[in-house]
Amino acid sequence: MRPPCLAQLEARYTALRQEMAGIGYLSDGSVYRRPAGQPGTRFTWSTKVMAKTVSLALSADQADWLEQAIAEHRRVKKLLANMRRLSRQIMRAKFPDTERRSPLNKKVLRLI
Repeated sequence: MRPPCLAQLEARYTALRQEMAGIGYLSDGSVYRRPAGQPGTRFTWSTKVMAKTVSLALSADQADWLEQAIAEHRRVKKLLANMRRLSRQIMRAKFPDTERRSPLNKKVLRLI
């Protein structure tokens, strides 16, 4: 299997940039939905702030909204990881490698 050409890599990067443009609201943390009938707050959001877990009681609408924002945040993290990897691949395809005793391996650049 031969490596993708520069034009293919740049096309994939452009597609990722366009996907990034459609990102909505972002939030980290997680939403916990307690089953009905159990004591306590039905919907809870929790996140880490300065190495401490912070929780907040939510309404059903707030929980739905936050779950969507958390999903978008996770999507952004995956997109950024892919964009970083592709950027390194494009750099290697665009510019000649320097003279080294041994070639720079792909694992160092996190391409594999």
